Amino acid sequence: MPLHVVNGATLMCSFGVAPSSLVVLPINKMLSGSQPAATIQDHLPMTNIMPFGMCMSLANPQVAAATAAALGVLTPQPCIPNTPAPWIPGAPTVLLGNQPCLDNTCTCQCLWAGVISVASPGQVTEQIP
Repeated sequence: MPLHVVNGATLMCSFGVAPSSLVVLPINKMLSGSQPAATIQDHLPMTNIMPFGMCMSLANPQVAAATAAALGVLTPQPCIPNTPAPWIPGAPTVLLGNQPCLDNTCTCQCLWAGVISVASPGQVTEQIP
């Protein structure tokens, strides 16, 4: 069974160069593993999803411009996540604030073509059926 994702979970982006952390605000007032529990709506850039160091995606306008200026040599630029859609698919069997809970198998799509996944859920004791 998948694990419940909580505040402090480690995230990875397919175009990022470093891991990042998930920040879950305690608005739902539910703890899992002594940390605020996450839902699929915890996808806001710079609020819930922090930068992944540098971005290497040519779909990112900053990376494309820097790469063009360097005569086609890939030039990574600082990551600024752009995640307008919620995590998918979520755990429909467990709702928190009328939203599916976030488990460690969910992914979130960045507008710059990156796929954000959960590397470590932040706790290892509570599973989602």
